[in-house]
Amino acid sequence: MLCQYCNSTLSTCASLKTHQETSKKCLTLRGLPLKKRKRKLCSEPKCGKQAQGGTDKCKKHGGGKRCSELGCGSSAQGTTDYCIEHGGGKRCQEPECKASAQGKTDYCVEHGGGKRCSELGCGSSAQGTTDYCIEHGGGKRCQEPECKASARGKTDYCVEHGGGKRCSELGCGSGARSGTDKCVTHGGGKRCSELGCGSGARSGTDKCVTHGGGDRCSEPGCGSGAEGSTDKCITHGGGKRCSVLGCGRGAVGATDKCINHGGGKRCPNCVDWIDSRCGKSKYDGYCATCFKRVFPDDPRSKVIYSHTKEIRVRNAISEYSEINKEFEGFIHDRPLYTGNCDCTHRRRIDHRNLFGNTILAVETDEFAHRGYDKYDEEIRYDDLYMIHSGKWIFIRFNPDNTRIEKTDIEDRIIQLLEEMEKQIERIKNDENEELVEIIKMFY
Repeated sequence: MLCQYCNSTLSTCASLKTHQETSKKCLTLRGLPLKKRKRKLCSEPKCGKQAQGGTDKCKKHGGGKRCSELGCGSSAQGTTDYCIEHGGGKRCQEPECKASAQGKTDYCVEHGGGKRCSELGCGSSAQGTTDYCIEHGGGKRCQEPECKASARGKTDYCVEHGGGKRCSELGCGSGARSGTDKCVTHGGGKRCSELGCGSGARSGTDKCVTHGGGDRCSEPGCGSGAEGSTDKCITHGGGKRCSVLGCGRGAVGATDKCINHGGGKRCPNCVDWIDSRCGKSKYDGYCATCFKRVFPDDPRSKVIYSHTKEIRVRNAISEYSEINKEFEGFIHDRPLYTGNCDCTHRRRIDHRNLFGNTILAVETDEFAHRGYDKYDEEIRYDDLYMIHSGKWIFIRFNPDNTRIEKTDIEDRIIQLLEEMEKQIERIKNDENEELVEIIKMFY
C-alpha cells in the first residue's frame, strides 16, 4: 500500500507522521481546496485596508501597535516599540547615522538606501510607488491646473500653491522647511555653516549661495549660484526671465517681471504708482525715499539723508535760493499728477519748478541711469506731458564719474546751478521754443 503523501510504500515511508501533521495545516497536500481565512478590514468608512493586530483599524487610522513615545500616535515599526522618527524599525548601517533604513536595504535614503530614480544617471530616491524622484516627475503631483511641481506632505498641492506645512510666523503664508515650523526667511530649514551667517543652506550642501552652497553656474569662470532649475546664474541667463517683450533681465522674487518693470517686492507706500520702487528689508519693506518721508524721525532716515546724492542737489538748490530768488519754490521728489486723475499717471520728479507755462525739471540720474530701459524713459516723458501740456525743460544731471568725465561732485553741482540759471533766463525771455527739451550733463 502506498503513502498518499509521497507515493512510497507505507513500510518504507519514514515521515508518515510528519506528512499527516502537515496535511492538517495544508489540505492541498491531499488535493482538497484550502479554506480561505476571512480578512478583517479597517472599520473606517471607505477604507479597504486590513485591520492590524487585535484592533479594528489599519495602521493609517490608528490600528496595530503604536509608538511608545509619550504623545506620539504613529505606528511602531517591526518588532520595536517605536515609530521611525523615535528610533524604531531597522536603522541605517552607515557609521554614526541614526536614520531609518529604507525598504529591504540596509541604508537610509541619504546613504543610498531604498528605491532609486529610474532616470539615467540620477541617484536620487524614487518617490512613493513611482519609479522616479520628485525632479523627474515621481511622487504625487500638484493638483493646480498646469502645475507640474510635486505635492507636499498629505496635501494635494505644491508649496507655491499652498501645500505642505506652512510657516508658523504670524501673517506668513510661506512653506515651512525641513522639519521646522518656519520658512527660510524666518529661520526655518538647514542653515549655512559659515560662522555668523544665518542664511539658509542650499541644495544638499551646508552653505548658503553667498558662501558657495547649492548648484553653481555652468558658465566657465563664473562662481555664482545657478538659479531655479537652470544651470546658469541670473547674469548668464539662468532662472525665470522678465515677461515684458524684449526684456532679457531676470524676473525678481515670485513675480514674472524684473525690478525695472515692477517685479519683486514693492514699497507699500508707492506700490500703486507707475514708477513704484523696490522695497528693502533694511527699511522694513519701504524704498529709501518713502521711508525717510514716512518715518523722518527714525535713525535710519538720517543715514539715508546724509548719503543720497539727490539730497545734496536739493540742499544746493535750497542754499542757492538765498542768493538767487529765482531758485525759490522748487518742489523736491513729489509725484506730479492732476487733481482729478485716477493716479495712473503719477510720476515723481527729483526737483521741479513752474516758470510761466514751462516746467524746469532737474533729474539726478545716478550713474547716468545706465541700467534703465530707454523705452520706459520715453513713456515717462509722454506721461508727464499728458499731466502738464505746457513746455518742458529737463536737465538730466549725472553726479557720478564716467570713463570720460571725472570731476568732483561739488564742482559738478556748481555747473548744474549755472545751467539752471541759464535755462531760467531763457524761459523768462521766451527763448525756449520746443515743447520738450532734454539737456544731459556729464553723461
